[in-house]
Formats: sequence, C-alpha cells, structure tokens
Amino acid sequence: MILELFQYDFFIRALIAAILASVSCGIVGTYIVSKRIVFISGGLSHASFGGIGIGYFLGLNPIITASIFAVLSALGIEYMSKKISIREDSAIAILWAFGMAIGIIFIYLTPGYAPNLMSYLFGSILTVSMIDLYMMLSLVVILVIFVSLLFNPIIYIAFDEEFAKTRKLPVSFVNYTMMVLIALTIVFNIRVVGIILVISLLTIPQTIVNMFTNRFLYILIGSIVISLAGVCCGLMASYWLNIPTGAGIIFILVVMFFVARVILIIIGREVERGKAE
Repeated sequence: MILELFQYDFFIRALIAAILASVSCGIVGTYIVSKRIVFISGGLSHASFGGIGIGYFLGLNPIITASIFAVLSALGIEYMSKKISIREDSAIAILWAFGMAIGIIFIYLTPGYAPNLMSYLFGSILTVSMIDLYMMLSLVVILVIFVSLLFNPIIYIAFDEEFAKTRKLPVSFVNYTMMVLIALTIVFNIRVVGIILVISLLTIPQTIVNMFTNRFLYILIGSIVISLAGVCCGLMASYWLNIPTGAGIIFILVVMFFVARVILIIIGREVERGKAE
C-alpha cells in the first residue's frame, strides 16, 4: 500500500519536503530551544502573514514576499531589543501584531478570492511545488554550511551570550544571521505545517530530545530524526484519513512527546528502584 504512493509525483515531492523540513527545523529549532527564544518563532511566523498579504495584493509569489517581510521583521526585533532598549518580547509582540494587521488589510484589498490562503495558515505539504523544494534545499545547504563553520560559537551564544562576548566571539554577527535564518526557515516551511503550527515543528522535537540529553549536537541530530518521523507519519495519516496535513503532523509529534514523557517516568522509577535495592 505504501509503495503505491510512490507512483504519484505529488507524494514524492511531499516526502522530499518532509526531509528538508526536518533538517532545517531540526537545526534552527535546536538553537531556538537552547537559547530559550521560542516566542520569536511564533512572532515571526505570524509576522510573515503580512508578506503573504502583500504578495497576493501585488500578484507576486507569497513565499517570496513573506520571506522579505519575515527577514526584515527578524532584523527589526534584533535591532530594537539590542539598540533601542526595547524588551525583546515587546518587540516581537509589536511586529507580530503589525504583520497580522498588514496581511489582513492587503488580503481584504485584493480583488477576488485568495484560493490558497488556507494552505499558508494550516499547511499543505501535498501541494508543494518544485520551486518550494529548491528554496527549501537552498536553505538547508546554507544552514548546514553556516552551522558547521561556526558550530562552537553558536553553542556558546545559545547557552551563555555574555560568556561568548568575553571570549571575543562574533556575537552580533551570529545573532543577526541566525535571526535571518530563523525567519527563512519559518517561511519556507509554512507550506508544510502552516503559519499557525510551524512553531510546533521548531520546538516539540527538540523538547523531546532535550528530556534525555542536554548536549547541543545530540539534540540537533535527535530532533531531525524525530521531526522526520513525525512529518512522515503525519503525511501518511493525512493521506489515508483525509485530514489537514499540518494538524496531522503536529498531532503525531504531540503524541510522541507524551510517549517520551511516559518512557522518562518509567526510566526514572526503574532507577529509583535500583537505588533502593
């Protein structure tokens, strides 16, 4: 039954998208969770809606305009929080609200009906195009190269930015670059799980792995594996049960989270029992 699905081009594209999404979200999500800036992923995902609205209004590819809008929002958040003495969560909330407002206004002003709007809100991995795949692949290549070249500085900055500054590491460069990469990761994966659910793909797999280890590299690799398993299972479930793909993926990941919690509790009890004996 599963092998029959590979005769469909849309399923092959969806499977490739699942792999690329797992790698990009695994890398970026590990940095987000380690640095405890999960709120940023939610803010940028919703702010990018402004770019989607502008894209529809101008007749351009919404992903392109959303990428530009999200990158500018990410740089704005970093600049305001570091240079204008505005709290980071306040800057995120301002741009979050601004992006959503801009998106709604421009979509309302766009003549006719925006037929693919729901796919951007809730995801539609079964409709990804080759252009989407090329963009996701380019992002993965950039992420792998950047993280490989600056792996140790990224770890220092993620866990203790002040210590990284004392070591004369390129803190500002890494912060601004990672913000841009976070924004692009969110936008390029919108077609997989949607604006509303993309934050889950960036946090749930990493949280699952983090319950068992605190090592940055292990969390990165483990979250990629868990993301891939969750996305593939959600993809199968959406195809067989005819349910929204994004919601199916997140449901599977949440189930995996609770299973991991149960396993952790059982392991903890076994360890306590062994100590008692």
